[in-house]
Amino acid sequence: MTSLTTFYLSGIIGKVAFGVDGDAIGTIKDLLLYTMPSGNSDPNQQLVTGVRLKIQKQIRFYSFKSFIVTKAREVLNVTCTALVELGAEEINNGLLLVENILDKQIVDMNGRKLVRVNDVRLAMLPTGTFAIAVDIGIEGLLRRIGIASPIKRILSIFKINIPAKFILWDDVQAIDHSNLNIRLSKSYAKLHTLHPSDIADILEDMGKKSSMSVFASLDEEQAADVLEELETDAQIHILENLPVNKAADVLEKMPADEVADILDELGDEKAEILLKEMDKESSQEVRELLEYDDDRVGSIMTTDFLSFSSTTTVAEVLVELRAKKPESAELYNMFVVESNDELIGTFNLRDLVVSEPNVSVSGIMKSGPIYLFDEQKVGAIARIVSKYNLLAVPVVDQNYQLQGMVVIDDVIEDLIRKRRTNKR
Repeated sequence: MTSLTTFYLSGIIGKVAFGVDGDAIGTIKDLLLYTMPSGNSDPNQQLVTGVRLKIQKQIRFYSFKSFIVTKAREVLNVTCTALVELGAEEINNGLLLVENILDKQIVDMNGRKLVRVNDVRLAMLPTGTFAIAVDIGIEGLLRRIGIASPIKRILSIFKINIPAKFILWDDVQAIDHSNLNIRLSKSYAKLHTLHPSDIADILEDMGKKSSMSVFASLDEEQAADVLEELETDAQIHILENLPVNKAADVLEKMPADEVADILDELGDEKAEILLKEMDKESSQEVRELLEYDDDRVGSIMTTDFLSFSSTTTVAEVLVELRAKKPESAELYNMFVVESNDELIGTFNLRDLVVSEPNVSVSGIMKSGPIYLFDEQKVGAIARIVSKYNLLAVPVVDQNYQLQGMVVIDDVIEDLIRKRRTNKR
């Protein structure tokens, strides 16, 4: 039968460790974890490798292999068979549970939200001691202050239970820690697997310092997607605190209309610095959008769209789409233009898919397209979209030259953003 002892971090911290002769050795101040190297049977488990022990007035790190935890009537006893000091490398690569995890914010990967750690559950096996879960429930908090048992007894009279709330260690990602020796690439590896909107929600719940460190760890593509999802205040905070070159690189990966909306909220001086740092083509697109008044269609149109000559074949369009790999919104509506960019027709993805490869675009396009002028009031968008049931509407200038398109997603986001702003 396998020997197993489970206990909580709150139950062992502050405990006196005794030697085999029964003499007190020192007081346990913290436990040190080290991620097992890849190739082991369970690389996601966290092994307790060290203990921070206070002996008289000195605090040192010792190997936890020689420590034995036993439990009698829910009371923990800690025995040490030998004191073996840990090397600097083991200490530097470790994670202190009290200092770095307890009372810290963590990401619940399943719940996709920030929670606070009230306790840590550990298990001692013949192969070692492991952190198996964190307690984020009210019971963990009551246990910390020593009143969990009496409270549970009182509530049991009324047949009320305190629900346990644990997150398995593998589903936890620590983000608000102070151990600078833990590399960002290691600490945030799982966080990067979340959807950008989930990461944005998490960043908005975090402190400003922590949110900056997490955002800075994202690659440019993901950072751009997350920045789009953030509330305006959070966007401004990020851009004002990122290095200018990093901020410009991220903005270059975003749609020009999204960048224009953000820079419109920044101070003119900061916006100009960022525009100068961006590449010329991206910067010029944003500058053109910033020239429109906020109540004009041009201010919320996107300049990311797909346009083709009427002589282009279906096969050639498909080759170009495979090469460009456009965003899904760009496929809502595709446009046909003359050599001077004058809009003459539209077609959609269905038109493309059901047509023969050698058919030209002129044979599948819808002539006399519905459009908006860039200088029209934004109120016209709702009328056009609702009347013709459109997902995307082309935008032209006074010479009917295609300037961009308004996507229904952007209209909804713009309305939500304005409503939130008006409520503040």
